[in-house]
Amino acid sequence: MKRRDFFKTAAICGVASTLPAALGQEKSNAIQENGAMNQIPLVRSAGTRKGDMLYRTLGSTGEKVSAIGIGGYHIGNHGLMEEESIRLIRSGIDRGITFMDNSWDYNEGQSEIRMGKALKDGYRDKVFLMTKLDGRTKESAESQMNTSLERLQTDHIDLVQHHEIIRFDDPDRIFAEGGAMEAVLAAKKAGKVRYIGFTGHKDPHIHLYMLKVAADHGFHFDTVQMPLNVMDAHFRSFGKMVLPELVKQKIGVLGMKSMGDSVILKSKVVSPIECLHYSLSLPTSVVITGIDKPEILDQAFEATKTFQPMNREQIAQLLAKTKEVAMAGKYELFKTSSHFDSTAQHPDWLGGETSWVQEMAPSA
Repeated sequence: MKRRDFFKTAAICGVASTLPAALGQEKSNAIQENGAMNQIPLVRSAGTRKGDMLYRTLGSTGEKVSAIGIGGYHIGNHGLMEEESIRLIRSGIDRGITFMDNSWDYNEGQSEIRMGKALKDGYRDKVFLMTKLDGRTKESAESQMNTSLERLQTDHIDLVQHHEIIRFDDPDRIFAEGGAMEAVLAAKKAGKVRYIGFTGHKDPHIHLYMLKVAADHGFHFDTVQMPLNVMDAHFRSFGKMVLPELVKQKIGVLGMKSMGDSVILKSKVVSPIECLHYSLSLPTSVVITGIDKPEILDQAFEATKTFQPMNREQIAQLLAKTKEVAMAGKYELFKTSSHFDSTAQHPDWLGGETSWVQEMAPSA
């Protein structure tokens, strides 16, 4: 299926991979609004509890990881001293958090540098370390990956994810000849990478297309990272459209933007604990949350300490509180604005166009 055909199907059906092709637009819209096929999956178990932390299995990898992950962006914030960042990371690990999130581009590399320092003195062996790459070409991805390894002061990264899959041409570029996937697969073969995933926050149709392109190339992702929060169900929903497919394929789900970088909290209709409990109630392997001060770290542990999976009725009650303010995506700026689109602001990070585009496009 061509990309344009996929887009048409997805636009009509909402979930191209789960709705039969024979369904007409009217019927598929009815299913999208009312049918069980669009019901957001819920977690079956809270996970394994040890102390105040919960642990879950990462998709089909067999890896056990903490249900809460430390978000890499916030620990590199300019307003946070390096010593404070290191102390927060180590305190989180000492208390049971094992999943570390990061990205090559966070805070001009400071997030990876600080995490690398924090993971010295034996802490590296206690965590599952993830970072992300922006490069779309083999050359750019390889360069970024080597930089990340150096900053993180490690000889391998447990999980590398293609970052910000927010354009329909991102999957095509990554899987093209000479694309970023070649670099990541080579790194995995060399023992520098253990697992491979992708992230995105813009449109669930693009996530579904990424999964389609991967399948066309005989590739199965280990993880997918995406927004899963109390607003998402009402607008361009990753929970309704992508999450069922990830569960079906046994792909590890990394939930992010549970509070939308605090923007969701400005709606005044939900609390931080409600936001975390909602995301934990979905079949997420990890809920990644920004932690930039001790009280926010305490908040994350309070969420896991008090967590019990929400049932359908409780989910419905919580979503009813957010429906009116969430319908237009007002509080999910990552979907409706370019504010969170780092690669859109720095297209040079992606690398050049594929050789095919360079060959076929008219010269300027």
